[in-house]
Amino acid sequence: MNEDEQGGGSEPCFAHMVVDGHVVDPDTARDVARFRKSERQRLYALRKAVPLEQRKHMAAVVADGLDREIAEVEGAVIAVYWPIRGELDLRGWMNEVHLQGATVALPVVVERDQPVAFHRWSPDSTMRRGIWGIPVPETVHSVEPDIIVIPLLGVDENRFRLGNGGGYYDRTLARMRSGTICIGVGHDFSKLKTIFPMPWDIPMHRVILSDGIVW
Repeated sequence: MNEDEQGGGSEPCFAHMVVDGHVVDPDTARDVARFRKSERQRLYALRKAVPLEQRKHMAAVVADGLDREIAEVEGAVIAVYWPIRGELDLRGWMNEVHLQGATVALPVVVERDQPVAFHRWSPDSTMRRGIWGIPVPETVHSVEPDIIVIPLLGVDENRFRLGNGGGYYDRTLARMRSGTICIGVGHDFSKLKTIFPMPWDIPMHRVILSDGIVW
């Protein structure tokens, strides 16, 4: 009788250590998840406390940063987002780049726990409520972005993003074509020393914060 038959020895497989296709130490994954949950709660509270006029100013600073960082918008496909939970509202900037000749798109959750799709948007688009009540274009016109502007809840010194925790952007970015530029945007208090990146975390190419800092 071998060790496994006696109940000792190694686990017969490592399935208990696989998360979204990545092998991770379960204790480490648990500790990181607890840290991130705590940071999300803290950052959500800071967001909620920002007065409306200050939030508008922050969004304007980020919009100016996007104008500087994106040299040419005409002909580009730019995915942005519909603001929820105190995220910076860039819908005015979306209107502007649309008028400048960009194709603007919004992320759409088509199926839970899967990568998002990007559906074309314009200022006159009819909107409907998607999953979790987030507005999405009623007309489905899928596009593939050249640039994705992604909201940050937190971000660390290596440009790893702390999001809302659903993993949708991580799954999406892992499957995007090479050359797609990811720009994270967020509040100035979003800065963290580290989010303790896990194997599935993907850093932003650039980060623009509401104090004008660009990483």
